[in-house]
Amino acid sequence: MKRRHFLEGMAVTVGAGIGLAVATMGLPVLAQSRKISRLVIVGGAEDRLQDRIILRKFVDYCGGSQARIRVITAASGDTQGVWKSYQQVFKSLGVEDVERLALDDRDSAYAQPLQSDILQADGIFMSGGDQSKLMDALWDTPAYQSLHQSFYLNRCCIGGTSAGAAVMSRHMIAQGPAVLRPSKEAVETDIGLGLLSQAVVDQHFSERRRLSRLLSTLAIRPDLLGVGIDEDTALVVEKGEAFEVIGKGTVTLIDPSDMRSNVNELDPLEQIEMLGVQLHVLPAGHRYSVNSVGLRSSSAALRRAIQRLVAEGPMRG
Repeated sequence: MKRRHFLEGMAVTVGAGIGLAVATMGLPVLAQSRKISRLVIVGGAEDRLQDRIILRKFVDYCGGSQARIRVITAASGDTQGVWKSYQQVFKSLGVEDVERLALDDRDSAYAQPLQSDILQADGIFMSGGDQSKLMDALWDTPAYQSLHQSFYLNRCCIGGTSAGAAVMSRHMIAQGPAVLRPSKEAVETDIGLGLLSQAVVDQHFSERRRLSRLLSTLAIRPDLLGVGIDEDTALVVEKGEAFEVIGKGTVTLIDPSDMRSNVNELDPLEQIEMLGVQLHVLPAGHRYSVNSVGLRSSSAALRRAIQRLVAEGPMRG
């Protein structure tokens, strides 16, 4: 079954009940002694030469210098060149065991050594490139199932930048221009990894002016939470618990849960009316958690967005 047909046939599940969510600011990262499932979702163009804040944090989340880190470059048009760049930066951050996963096409995703390597990893990082190319190689394969098992059962930290960020969600933006205003057929969606079950991610968000692109997606899929991530910025999701923003920019959350729209009545080129959309702009250095009282209470709308973003999804594999 093709990914897009599978996506169109899926039943929609909205609003998993996780409990009261409260935003807190400036809190430390959860203690490393208790390993939890983390996603490090990077908006692209992360610093690899200077402070390397995001990649340094990724290494910490994986377990530090003794971690087994594996890199997926299947989305890239220059797999070896991109691999050499990440190998150099992870080595410079003290990681001794860093290797490229031998995932180059769909056939390679069935190899038993690749599955074992995924299951033994402490951290897996996916490069940028073309998200559809990456999902062509991974979708509904043993490697795809191993990624889910590694994340949900082994608490492997999974990171991705640009295209590697786009594939994190179950419903993925495959392509679409940075339109001036929301349009009914501006965006083509496909199925992603499903590690974010109730959200859809757009990367390079402010730099490439993708607000209208993400709104176009949500007009068609109002059951999803929109997540726009700036360059050199990462959304760190601790599944079922909390998320924080690190790096240099902001993360924009767009919640269409209460939206009223005329999108289903329109021809493709007509402008969309979208009423009641909630938008939250979250700068780096802020943390938002579930079921913990912090420095200030969040609004009901933000609580709902937090719940949806950290919601546990089904393991597939």
